[in-house]
Amino acid sequence: MTLIHRTATSFLTLVTIGYLMASCLARKEESTLKTGVWRATLSLQEQELPFHLDISRNGADQYVAYLRNAGERILLDEITVHDDSVNIALHVFDANIKARISDNELDGLFIKNYEKNYRVPFHATFGDTFLFKKGKSGADVPDFDGEYEVRFVHEQDTTPAIGVIHQFKDSVTATFLTPTGDYRYIGGTITDGTLRMSTFDGNHSYIFYATKLADGTLSGEFYSGKTWKESWTGVKKDHPTMPDPESLTYLKPGHERIEFSFPDVNGNKVSLNDEKYRNQVVILQILGTWCPNCMDETKFLGPWYEQNKDRGVKIIGLAYERKDDFTYASERVKKMIDKFDVHYDFVIAGTNDKAKASETLPALNKVVAFPTTIFIGKDGKVKKIYTGFNGPGTGKYYEEYVQHFNETVNELLSEKEVVGAP
Repeated sequence: MTLIHRTATSFLTLVTIGYLMASCLARKEESTLKTGVWRATLSLQEQELPFHLDISRNGADQYVAYLRNAGERILLDEITVHDDSVNIALHVFDANIKARISDNELDGLFIKNYEKNYRVPFHATFGDTFLFKKGKSGADVPDFDGEYEVRFVHEQDTTPAIGVIHQFKDSVTATFLTPTGDYRYIGGTITDGTLRMSTFDGNHSYIFYATKLADGTLSGEFYSGKTWKESWTGVKKDHPTMPDPESLTYLKPGHERIEFSFPDVNGNKVSLNDEKYRNQVVILQILGTWCPNCMDETKFLGPWYEQNKDRGVKIIGLAYERKDDFTYASERVKKMIDKFDVHYDFVIAGTNDKAKASETLPALNKVVAFPTTIFIGKDGKVKKIYTGFNGPGTGKYYEEYVQHFNETVNELLSEKEVVGAP
């Protein structure tokens, strides 16, 4: 080899090494996910649903984030960054955000893994702290503060609800209570006379708009997910009401008990006739790990059970999951158990289809809602059935629920044990 050839070869080698080093450095730089506040949006039904992500590092290589909705912070601790992409597992739900990192921008998709072709465009901008863009301020901002008797109207049905709105200047926090559960933590802004609100908990995605009519009535639109849309109205009331939650789900005539035999997460059959449930107050929790309201109830029941399990009370969670697949369902429930550190019993009862779920509990008129709570006395008979759940995002309604729950359990625990109870 001539000196010229050796020189040229050496030069090409140096160029190649330099290129590879530059590429590695570039990839490393692209892989850096900035820590701090990101304003994120989902594109749904030609609408923009905003929310915030607070991203930080937990150690040298581990990212964590909090998904923020009004007063709520949901921990996201399964985040991976590879090359120029980030994958964020959305808490207990079988859903992810997958996005490309580009300095101050993230672009990608919100994906529900259990639902075929559920892909929603996702975008985030680093450093933006607003939710909706600001409008007028001061005296020009309408007053939306208060409680409302609400009607959500769709061509298929009408749903009564209670709307609770707390306003500070042009910012609001809110929630809606419905007969099947609440819409949890909602935040928003009043922009040029229009109330704009949103919430995204990792699985459910809601947008609310409303204006105030001359008579004080609120009138607007509600968007849920990729396809569902309803109109809604709200009339301000001092004491708005809804149907009695203990009247919606009930035993069919001739029935006093609930009977079932379902596998636990390890495949072992569980029945109310098992010895461990005899002469115990038993609480049945009808739930699904895909259901944010159910997760709120689980976060309540877990610590409650630890404080009360020695009083003669048991809890069984009846999980109805998104797929008719025991392995899939049990893995989802195991993940929930781990995330919430709950220690009461869970069984795999079926799928989230309400008609099919009703068939698994034939003594009930039907399964109306996830969650539903069934209270069983020491004699094995059903005493109360509570449809839905008022979670912590409902404020005083949550406090009233907790008080009522405790009163119910205390009353059942005060009953005498029954000899020969099934």
